[in-house]
Parts: sequence; structure tokens; C-alpha cells
Amino acid sequence: MIRVVLADDQALIRGGLRALIDAEDDIEIVGEAANGREAVAVVRTRRPDVVLMDIRMPDLDGLEASRVITSDPDLESTRVIILTTFDLDEYVFEAIRIGASGFLVKDTAPTELLAGMRAVANGDALLSPGVTRRLIAEFASKSRASRQPALLDPLTEREREVVALVGEGLSNDEIAARLVVSPATAKTHVSRAMVKLRARDRAQLVVMAYETGLVRPGWSP
Repeated sequence: MIRVVLADDQALIRGGLRALIDAEDDIEIVGEAANGREAVAVVRTRRPDVVLMDIRMPDLDGLEASRVITSDPDLESTRVIILTTFDLDEYVFEAIRIGASGFLVKDTAPTELLAGMRAVANGDALLSPGVTRRLIAEFASKSRASRQPALLDPLTEREREVVALVGEGLSNDEIAARLVVSPATAKTHVSRAMVKLRARDRAQLVVMAYETGLVRPGWSP
């Protein structure tokens, strides 16, 4: 059973999400919060698999709440999905950089919302690699200064190549085809790179590819 916490200051949105999720056999709501501070408290108490986190909330906004959750070693298994209007929230890139597993536009189709929660609970990024790349490209120029390339020192040359391809937006199967290896081998390289870079999921690996200069917005390696 996938355990979910809803964090949104609008009761109507929380009610709509609850009605949708309650109809599913494999997902359950274990807590709700109307601001970021409540969200952190509920998450620490309930230990959900997934948090649906609005950005613009009173008291403590969703970005800071996400930072607290993703930096807490006791909540390592909890994944954060940012709820956003996308065209208005310019903090989405920062949210993913600090460890959120993806973002969800509030008018997303119900089937996509449910599929996204299941994907994130399974350890994947909410977005397809290509969509993640477009998101990063949109906000990369607004992010803070890039990290030093030395962050990549633990990686082998092949792992660097794989991280660059992840940043380009390729799936594991596409990486395998590009490098002429098996999909299982490509997946292993991605997993090892995530461990060495301490990336929570694929979305954060994409961010690191941009921040270290392996990939630049509008450019393919």
C-alpha cells in the first residue's frame, strides 16, 4: 500500500485529491496539512511513501518544507512531489535540486496523477526523462551558481557518459542503444552513479548533470 500525505492550503484541492485517491486499492491518504510546518510534522509522524506538496503555503512554504523533509536521514524513503501551476512557480527547479522527485501540474489528468505517485513510490522520477530535461532547461539559467565539476570525481568515465545521457533526457533503453550495451547494464551504470553522487532519484541526477556542466540547456552531449 502506498502511503500519501497531502500538503496544500486549499481545502478544496485536498478534498478533490482525497476523493480521487480513496477510490484506489493500492494508495491511501495517511495525513493532511494546510501549511509547510504542518506538513513536516505530519510526515515525521506518519512516515509516508509520497508527499504531494504545494509550493505556495502560509507559515512555511512548500519549498522550505521539502528541504527539511529531503534532508532528514530518518525520512530517506519519503518522496516529495511538488504541486504547482508551473507557469507561475519559478521555484520548481530549486525544489527538484534539493531532492523533490518531480512536479505535478494541478490540472494533470487523474490517471497521470495516480501513475505519477506510483512511479515515485517505486523509486522513479515522476517525469519522463525528456520532460524532466525540458523542465531543467527552463529553470537552469535561474538557478544558483553551478557546482564544481569535482563533484563528478567519484565517477568512472563511462558513468560520466551515462549521467550526461540521463541529463540529455534519455531513458535506460535509449542509453543502452546509444552505448551499445544491454538495458540492464545501462540501468546498473545509472544506479551506481546515483549512489556515488548521493542522488535521491533520476530527477536529481539530471539536475547534477546540468549543475556540473556535463549538460547545458539547449545542448546535447
